[in-house]
Amino acid sequence: MPGNSQRRGAIRKSSKGATVGSGGQRRRGLEGKGPTPKAADREYHPAHKRATSAAKRSGGGSAGPGGRGQARSKSRGSKASSEMVYGRNSVVEALRADVPVATMYIATRIDTDDRVREALKIATERGLAILETPRGELDRLTDGGVHQGMALQVPPYEYAHPNDLIDPEMPGIPLVVALDGITDPRNLGAIVRSVAAFGGHGVVVPERRSVGMTASAWKTSAGAAARIPVARASNLTRALEEFKKAGFFILGLDMDGDVELPDLTLATEPLVIVTGSEGKGLSRLVRETCDQIVSIPMSSAVESLNAGLATGVTLYEIARQRRR
Repeated sequence: MPGNSQRRGAIRKSSKGATVGSGGQRRRGLEGKGPTPKAADREYHPAHKRATSAAKRSGGGSAGPGGRGQARSKSRGSKASSEMVYGRNSVVEALRADVPVATMYIATRIDTDDRVREALKIATERGLAILETPRGELDRLTDGGVHQGMALQVPPYEYAHPNDLIDPEMPGIPLVVALDGITDPRNLGAIVRSVAAFGGHGVVVPERRSVGMTASAWKTSAGAAARIPVARASNLTRALEEFKKAGFFILGLDMDGDVELPDLTLATEPLVIVTGSEGKGLSRLVRETCDQIVSIPMSSAVESLNAGLATGVTLYEIARQRRR
């Protein structure tokens, strides 16, 4: 039929016309797209989700799957992270300790008890955001932890810079504590509390291989973390050298010290007290940076004190000598 013949001819002509001169455009359209990304790199691929879940598990919270002491970090960039505190006891304890909270999550149709009522009362009095959330969403937020229907999102801690603690207008004689290899947040919290109790001005922690200001550290500080700045140093040794240039003496705490604490003669000078980890002590470079290594005399029946206790004893002795 003529009509069909014309249509076929039109189709052939149109097809040929579309082909001539269009190859370059198509090639240019495909340029720069590169190879297909790996499955694990594609956001919506199951392999990507499995890899993300594995990474979360490997970098998860400081507590196990029980109902107390639950906390888990959620990445918010390379320099800051928020933390999820979950479980009824943990939530109530965090609220009692005035831990900073961005949002409080309550499961839909939660079975209330005294802890739930107390948490809601404190959160309401503090004017915190309270969100009623499906349990499935709480499971996701806590990465499958036993949240018991309650969770808190703790915002990233705002660290000071070590140079902020070098302040000529600082009241009293400057006194700073630096931590070398301390990884237990309870030790950090106890040290912050001791610094506040004995007239110290701040704490310095290194960025790597060190504890940070988590909700657990904040709770252990018993509110002192709201008054004592914690600074984060990219390199602890360089930070200590900056303190020395500013007129501070650097004292390291170690069992094999050059001087015993009661014989310390530098207590009335601007000081940085450096506390090492209980197992490894001070690192080599930090030890070499110290002006003096100080030891605490103890009974032979006791091998060592933990970092929090050792720092507290030292700060007490320095405060005692400064009051003379």
